[in-house]
Amino acid sequence: MATIEEKIINAGFALPQPPAAAGLYSPAIRSGNLVFTSGQLPLRDGQLVEPGGKGKVNDLRKDDAFHASRVALLNALAAIKSVTGTLDSIERIVKLTLYVSSETCFSSQHLVANGASSLLHEIFGERGAHARSAVGVAELPLDASLELELIVQFKPTIL
Repeated sequence: MATIEEKIINAGFALPQPPAAAGLYSPAIRSGNLVFTSGQLPLRDGQLVEPGGKGKVNDLRKDDAFHASRVALLNALAAIKSVTGTLDSIERIVKLTLYVSSETCFSSQHLVANGASSLLHEIFGERGAHARSAVGVAELPLDASLELELIVQFKPTIL
């Protein structure tokens, strides 16, 4: 059976290095058998991955933001791995929250979130089914188009 990281590669992606905190916070925190990520931007090698440009999402940039949500998801998974040691210990994706910097009258945040959600289902199968919120906001850090948070349940290793 393939590992989660092998499934990520088979889906055409690579797990990045864990993101560095840009302030006084941790990219991910473990509490009991849950891991909570801080908001993750669609960054690759420290740069925003925004094919259609930075800033607010509208109907014309919806597909670009869909793909950017997958980059942010991979950053969240890397943050989770940094506190669990492996993604294979994830028992369930509990909750995904996506904040989308939205133009006035843009109401397709849920379609942007489908980028991350569909990748979670592809990688984790039934364990990837999750609760979700997709929220339109006025602005995000670095003028990013979106910011993603994850909560996952994992099986702690016995020491």
